[in-house]
Amino acid sequence: MTHRHRRARAIGLLTALAFASPLGLQALQSRPSAPGQSAAVAAARSHRAAHGARILAEFAELLAIPNVASDDANIRRNADWLVAALRSRDVEARALDGLGGPPPVYGELEVPGATRTVVIYVHYDGQPVDTARWSSPPWTPTLRTRAVEDGGDAIPFPEAGDAIDPEWRIYARGAGDDKAPVAAILAALDALDAASIAPTSNIKFFFEGEEEAGSDHLEAVLVEHADLLAADGWLIMDGPVHQSRRPQLFFGVRGYAGLEITVYGANRYLHSGHYGNFAPNPGMELARLLASMKDEAGRVLIDGFYASTEPIGAEERAAIEAASAYDDRLRAELGLLASEAGNAPYLERMLIPSLNVRGLTSGTTGATARNVIPPSATASIDVRLAKGNDPEAMLDLVEEHVRAQGYHIVREDPDPATRTAHARIARIDRSPGYPAARVSLDTPIARSVIEAATLAAGEEPILAPTLGGSLPLYLFEAVLGTPAVGVPIANHDDNQHAPDENLRIANLWYGVDLVAALMTME
Repeated sequence: MTHRHRRARAIGLLTALAFASPLGLQALQSRPSAPGQSAAVAAARSHRAAHGARILAEFAELLAIPNVASDDANIRRNADWLVAALRSRDVEARALDGLGGPPPVYGELEVPGATRTVVIYVHYDGQPVDTARWSSPPWTPTLRTRAVEDGGDAIPFPEAGDAIDPEWRIYARGAGDDKAPVAAILAALDALDAASIAPTSNIKFFFEGEEEAGSDHLEAVLVEHADLLAADGWLIMDGPVHQSRRPQLFFGVRGYAGLEITVYGANRYLHSGHYGNFAPNPGMELARLLASMKDEAGRVLIDGFYASTEPIGAEERAAIEAASAYDDRLRAELGLLASEAGNAPYLERMLIPSLNVRGLTSGTTGATARNVIPPSATASIDVRLAKGNDPEAMLDLVEEHVRAQGYHIVREDPDPATRTAHARIARIDRSPGYPAARVSLDTPIARSVIEAATLAAGEEPILAPTLGGSLPLYLFEAVLGTPAVGVPIANHDDNQHAPDENLRIANLWYGVDLVAALMTME
């Protein structure tokens, strides 16, 4: 009997949830769930308990393939691996034309009689690596007993039948961001197949290979394949669970805009003894300019910066209140006595635009410091956008503020005539980025996802109206007219983008349960 035929024999019997929730959460709250969905979660737990070693081995096989988006040959290897893995589970899969970018992988699982179609999104590319800063090679998956910083020792991957500690961690680039959901999806498909449980929705898969490189070609791909990708909702499997280790769902993401500001002094380096107190210092000038943009409480002082932001609604306020109890713990974890805006709730701060200085350069420091006045100073700034903010308009506001501080704005390094015509000059290089996106917590797809995550995790998840990070989710609504809900599974301390990226096994097990629940949600 084929995988597909076994899935078609969907069982409707309520199966007891015999295996404990992998995140070590409280007992499942009394909440109605479909019998088939409860059976699916039980099947997922039974499957990972019996076949955990096989799940980890397959995951390690995928992690061993380098996945930097600019590495064309290895990106194609990743795509081929994903297509083969889906096809082996009777999912109709193929690599799509990336239209100049890495190939997205598309899969489709049609379910007779299903009235809903959902697309599960994952990205398979990862950030570049500095191998010297890793405790083990980034594309040699390494299993450890605990986190490296907690003294975790490297151990062999388990054999069939071996006990698996959910606190173990797998170290590799992409382990947490974002190949973990692939392993969860494949295991969930196997679990449902073994239990002869059919999904209740038509399931489509879209695995992007360019997210960490900026998703420059995603819009063109969505436009080209709009009919193929039509659905009732997208489930975005990216990002971490809550800092408390509780499961988390997100219903929006911040947008992004960036710029670099360079201010100028003399046309060459000057000796600080001969010219100090005579020639203006660009580092000091830039510091004053940046200080004018934000007050000590964390409020951005640029005129109109918050004006276009969509107001926070009652649903969002309730979600903020429900999660605010964890803010003190987060401050303690980060070594902070206080956070901005008088310890305003974390989730509230994610719903307004931010202005962040992500880097400063002017001269050198430490052993290479010299007694000079540098000729220029540069600040790299990111502006995280809230719902309602237009990227170009927000950058215009920043420019107007710079101009109001007495700066003449240029787009390239000033020539001698410009230097002698203006006392203050600022070069601004813009990166417009993309807008924020957010869906209501009360939409049908949102309600179904909340119920699925509650069943999989054993308690109500944290509901984040907006995730702190930025993803181009607006495209799913703008191009496809489809809402998107975030269903992350990675541990919050997975070192994404950094050396020693890792995934806690407990989070992978939660992912298997969650995917099984999502595939069978009503």
